[in-house]
Amino acid sequence: MAKLVYLAGPIDGCTYGECTSWRDYAIRELSQDGITGLSPMRAKDFLKEHPKLVDGISEHVLISDAGITTRDMWDVRRSDAILFNLLGAEKVSTGTMIEYGWGSAFNKPLITAMESEGNVHEHNMIRRLSGYRVETLEEGLLVVRALFDY
Repeated sequence: MAKLVYLAGPIDGCTYGECTSWRDYAIRELSQDGITGLSPMRAKDFLKEHPKLVDGISEHVLISDAGITTRDMWDVRRSDAILFNLLGAEKVSTGTMIEYGWGSAFNKPLITAMESEGNVHEHNMIRRLSGYRVETLEEGLLVVRALFDY
């Protein structure tokens, strides 16, 4: 049985590297335990050429309004858990907040990596929906591994 975790976090306003480096790291780390990380950035290498990723940056079908929404919702629905990395966020990520709603509606364990204070995503609903809240990506990966330790 596949063990899938969706890797959620800000994309809009970030560089390609900021969006992919932590996700690539998480995918490598989790794969050692037979867990597959699903990145919303997969198959989007064509975005490397842009200095910042912003809404409407390209006409490519994978990053159209429908393309992003369809695949991200599908990934959240089929995942066993969702790891949210909000560390260092400079502005609220609307898409990520929607993924919290989907994850909750689909009864997924939600793991949030976020600073203890000062993060722009600090909100009572995020605190309530987060089954696990940690302050580092490493701690988030430990929680994911523990959830799949059966």
